[in-house]
Amino acid sequence: MILQEKYQLNSGINIPKVGFGTWMIDDEAVVQAVQDALEIGYRHIDTAQAYENERGVGEAIRTSGIKRSEIFLTSKVAAEHKTYETTAHSIDESLEKLGLDSIDLMIIHAPQPWAEFREANYDTGNVEAWKALEDAQKAGKVKAIGLSNFNQYDVKNILDHATIKPAVNQILAHISNVPFDLIEYCKEKDILIEAYSPVGHGELLKNPELKKMAEKYDVSVPQLAIRYCIELGLLPLPKSANKEHIKANGELDFQLEKADIETLNAIKAIDNYGESSNFPVYNKK
Repeated sequence: MILQEKYQLNSGINIPKVGFGTWMIDDEAVVQAVQDALEIGYRHIDTAQAYENERGVGEAIRTSGIKRSEIFLTSKVAAEHKTYETTAHSIDESLEKLGLDSIDLMIIHAPQPWAEFREANYDTGNVEAWKALEDAQKAGKVKAIGLSNFNQYDVKNILDHATIKPAVNQILAHISNVPFDLIEYCKEKDILIEAYSPVGHGELLKNPELKKMAEKYDVSVPQLAIRYCIELGLLPLPKSANKEHIKANGELDFQLEKADIETLNAIKAIDNYGESSNFPVYNKK
C-alpha cells in the first residue's frame, strides 16, 4: 500500500511517500479531515502557520489513538518571518498551538513574504530564518528542516550558508507544470521535492486527454495526477476535506507506462488556475 511506503530524507529520517495537505481547511473542519485521513491510512500530515489550522491539526493527531511516533507532521514558518528571532518564536508558537513536543519537518514557506513574492531580495533574512531552524533541530523541537517555493538561486543561497542541508523543497508541481530543471538541481543536492497541488488545484480535471488516460488505467484524473508525481520521484501532497476523495487519493497502487509518462511530461501548461489565480504561486511568478 503506497500510503505505507517511505522515502529517506538526507538526514536519515523516513517520510511517507504521500502526504495529506490541509491548505484552506479551517481550524474546526481540519480536525475531522485529518482524523479521516489518519483512519484511512495516511501517516503524513502537512500544515503551516499561514493556514491558521495548526491547533485543529494537533487536536486530530493527539486524539487519533495512533502513536505520535507513527505520524509524520510538517509545518511551515510563515513567509513573512525573515529574522532569527521571529522565526524562532514562531516555531515555539506552532508547538504550543499543536500541543505537541516536536514537529517532524519544519520548512520556510517561501523565500519572500507573499506580498513581495519573487520581487525582492531576502537572502540575508532567509539565512537568518534557516539558522533558527537549524537551532530548533539541534534542540529537538523539530526533527528535519526544509524549504518551500525556493527556486534554484534561493536554494543555493541556503546551501552556501547552511550547516544542516535542507531535507526537502516543497513546490507547485503537477502534470503540465513540472519544473524539471529545479527538480534535477535539488536531486543532485539530495533534497527531496514535495509536490503540492498535484491535481493542479482542480484544473487538471477539465483536461479531456487526462480523462482518457485515466480511463485506460481505470482510475480517476486525481489518482492519475498523484501517481504521476510518484513516478517522477516526488512526494505528492493531495488535499481534500471530503472523506471519499481523501480515500481515493491514497489508492495509488498502479504504475504508469513509460510512454504515458512521456506523454504527460509534454502536456500543455495550464493557462490559469481560475479563482486561485490571484495567489502568488498560481499567477506564474
